[in-house]
Amino acid sequence: MDGESCNRSGCTGIIEDGYCNVCGLAATKSAGAGQYSAARMTSGTNSTTSPQASGKGTGRTSPITTGTGSSPLTNRSKGSRRTSPTSGRSSRKQLGAGLVSIPELPSTEPEKAIMLEAKVPENKRYCANCNNPLKREKGFCSQCGQKFSFIPSLQPHDLILDQYEVKGAIAYGGLGWIYLGFDKTLSRYVVLKGLLNTEDAASAAVAVAERQFLASVKHANIVGIYNFVKYGSEGFIVMEYVGGKTLKEIRKSRGALPITEAIAYVHRILFAFSYLHQQGLVYCDFKPDNVMVEGNDVKLIDMGGVRRIDDLTGDIYGTVGYSAPEAGEGPTVVSDLYTIGRTLAVLLTDIRGFSKEHLYTLPSPEEEPLFREQESLYRFLLKSTAENPDDRFQSADEMADQLLGVLREIVAVETKMPRPASSSLFGGDMLAIAASNDFTPILADYHQLPIPTLDASDAAFNAVLNAGAIANPTRRAENLRQVAEKTPKSAEALLRLANALIDTATYAEVESVLAKVEALDAWDWRILWYRGRSLMAQGKYKDAQAAFDQVYFDLPGELAPKLALALAAERAQRYPFAIKMYELVCRTDPSYVTAAFGLARCLLATGDRNGAVSALEQVPQTSSLFARSRVEITRTLINTKISAPSSQELKNASTAIETIALEGMERYRLTKQVLETALDLVTSRSLTPTTSLTILGSPLEEIHLREGLERSLRAMAHLATGDEKIRLVDEANRVRPRTLF
Repeated sequence: MDGESCNRSGCTGIIEDGYCNVCGLAATKSAGAGQYSAARMTSGTNSTTSPQASGKGTGRTSPITTGTGSSPLTNRSKGSRRTSPTSGRSSRKQLGAGLVSIPELPSTEPEKAIMLEAKVPENKRYCANCNNPLKREKGFCSQCGQKFSFIPSLQPHDLILDQYEVKGAIAYGGLGWIYLGFDKTLSRYVVLKGLLNTEDAASAAVAVAERQFLASVKHANIVGIYNFVKYGSEGFIVMEYVGGKTLKEIRKSRGALPITEAIAYVHRILFAFSYLHQQGLVYCDFKPDNVMVEGNDVKLIDMGGVRRIDDLTGDIYGTVGYSAPEAGEGPTVVSDLYTIGRTLAVLLTDIRGFSKEHLYTLPSPEEEPLFREQESLYRFLLKSTAENPDDRFQSADEMADQLLGVLREIVAVETKMPRPASSSLFGGDMLAIAASNDFTPILADYHQLPIPTLDASDAAFNAVLNAGAIANPTRRAENLRQVAEKTPKSAEALLRLANALIDTATYAEVESVLAKVEALDAWDWRILWYRGRSLMAQGKYKDAQAAFDQVYFDLPGELAPKLALALAAERAQRYPFAIKMYELVCRTDPSYVTAAFGLARCLLATGDRNGAVSALEQVPQTSSLFARSRVEITRTLINTKISAPSSQELKNASTAIETIALEGMERYRLTKQVLETALDLVTSRSLTPTTSLTILGSPLEEIHLREGLERSLRAMAHLATGDEKIRLVDEANRVRPRTLF
């Protein structure tokens, strides 16, 4: 082809090395040259740009399932969610929120970062317009004719504006060369970011846009923009120098990161995204390359792809494997959050086919053991990277809250130390309110489900709050009907009405009310919560479990859905799953005493008496149900349905009663149960009589046990009246030791 005449109209040039020596264009180019989408995407293996993928066809070919066989609800409505940036709520600004200790990473000496040879490797050279591989460092794309240059324009010792001395190139990325400079006026190192492809007009436009609004971005976790300068025909952004290492470098050198460390980094960077979204900005191209770890904090270091949310004309930059399926249609808050979810997955696992078969999906728990072991983490990642944008987290704050909850759970399990925290979505444990005032055994019941907190921004907030104080369920429901009629757009009025109707057993109306909430917002997780509560009340425990399971997908960092799942699973006699959920709640936050009682019941049902006792011993002394837990310990130790208690278990039951602050009829009744059990075991010869072991002051021999039991029955009769008094006296006479007189 060299030596031939240029085939372009009006050009008299000759082709030399594949390019015209007059017009400078390549000898050939494709038919559609120059008509590519303005959206661009970098591949996972190079740093140049290519057309952004369409949102149609995401590559999902099979339903998503977790380690428990559950699948999240998707596409709940044909509509879409209306979202807007929300303000930050969390005040925890420490890396890892104080839950984990991350070793500090010392800052790198600036000049050690300078590249020995400022050259873009051939396998990293791609046309910015059509993604065609390029062999030359400078010239024109043979595919589309786009002019390009990968040669850095700044050289060491260049002085810009008599202020910034260039020290050398330190990196190259999708949008430009990055140089280390020294600010001679302020005596500090800076970073100058120019263009990787100095002939790329689109990249130049991005740089100009950065000058217009990025200087106003001020956040502790975002690299500072100092200035925008020109040198010759080029523009450069002057930024804060950040040492340390990028997450990509850390991941490459160490392999998959520990779970808690990776979560700590990502949780912290979510504050930066919350800030950007509040400013009406989207980051677009988040990935491990763009986070620098320095000291005990992290920073976003590349603002080249940042754009305004309402910008409908600018280029869209992203990276294959990280970008959301719909990102090519325009970046949004939720497409940003998608990239964060993908980044966390990359930090934790080796995803085979990351940019192919798993381009928009995660490995299954069968493929990735970590996802099988960490159910809450996997559900968090599934929600973060859901195919439908409406199924994802809708704000960085929401995402951060749930990720922090997941971190608390993981740290609590790993360290065997509780990591409790109050929830902004649910009230506290309900067992103290739901349980009866007597000491009858506590069973799983829908009244023990935590209640979602009221939304203070709801139009009917005050009216709903006042109605909630009405004790009578029927009157409360009628009052809430009136509130709902006055404020038909109030989700809180409808939801609390549904809750009141559950207590009146009008379940058909409950579904009718919930359907109205669904019409307002099909993604409101509280619909599923109150539906699950209704199903529990109806005894439809498997269906209730399915509803709560979906809430768990929506709120993977909350304990309440796990507790609800456990309660429903226990009533459905799915004890292994119930035990798993109860244990997660107990280990993370012992103040949820419902979980301790439930765990004890399930363990006892599976024959683990010692485990049941250990579960009840987790109820803290500060709990109002502490004495109740000791009563249950006593009953558990003497339970004969699974197996006959040992003499030591009888002794432990005796000790438990003696330490309970319990008086009157309840104490005598419990004493009676222990002594009756001991007497039955001795008389049936299941236990060998002995005087060396005493049970509530009575040696473990028939005559002494009968004497102790008789005393208890007569004491109970003394407190009883009428027929009950007579019955107890008769029983005392029957059990007393036989005598001659």
